Amino acid sequence: MIPLSDDNRTRRFPFVTIGLIVANCYVFFGWQARISLEESVMLAGFFPVELTRNIHGGVLHLFTAMFMHGGFMHLAGNMWFLLVFGGTVESDTGPLRFLLFYLVTGAIATLAHTASEPLSRMPLVGASGAISGVLGAYLMKHPAANIRTLIPLGFFTRIVDVPAFVFLFIWIGMQILSESATRGHQGGGVAYLAHIGGFLAGAVCIFLFQGSESRSGRRVDREGW
Repeated sequence: MIPLSDDNRTRRFPFVTIGLIVANCYVFFGWQARISLEESVMLAGFFPVELTRNIHGGVLHLFTAMFMHGGFMHLAGNMWFLLVFGGTVESDTGPLRFLLFYLVTGAIATLAHTASEPLSRMPLVGASGAISGVLGAYLMKHPAANIRTLIPLGFFTRIVDVPAFVFLFIWIGMQILSESATRGHQGGGVAYLAHIGGFLAGAVCIFLFQGSESRSGRRVDREGW
C-alpha cells in the first residue's frame, strides 16, 4: 500500500517537515553521491559497536545517520511517507517541538536496533526510525483520518480511502512479521526492529511533545513552543 495523502487540513505550512525533506535530499545528492555512498556511510553512518564500546563518534553518528540513505529508492520512500504524515503531526506539536520529537524518536529507534545487536559492525542509515515515530504519533492522534491509498494489484490497481488506524496497523504488523521472519539473519539490510522501536516511541512521545491546543482537542495554530 502506498499512501498518497490524508484528509487532515493543517492551517500553516509545515516548514520543519519540508525542511527535513530538503536536508535529507541535500545530504544524499549534495554529499553522499559526490564522495560515493560507501565512503559516506563509513564516515557518518551509525555502527552499534561504536556506541556500546564507547568509540569516538558513536553518539554523533546516532543523529547524522538519520539524514543518510543507502540509495535513491530508500530516500524516496522515506521522504514520501514523511511528506504525507509529517505535516499533520507537526501541526499537533508546533514546529520546534516537532523537530525535537523527530530527533528523539529517531534516536530511540536506533537504540532499539542497537539493543538487539550491540556489537554489530553493520552500518545503519536512514530516516526510517524517525519517520516510524511520526507514524506512531499519527495513529495516536488521528486514528479516524482517511488515508488516500494506492493499492497496486496490476490490472486491479485501485486508489481507495483507508482509515488511518487500519493503514498503520497493517504497516506496523508487516514490520513485526518481517522482524520475526528475519531474526538471526541479515534481514535484507532492513532494520525492522528500529521501525518498531520508533513507532512505539512516537506513540508514547507524542503526548509529551504535543502543543497545548492539541491537548485540549483543538488543532495547534501557533508558532514554536
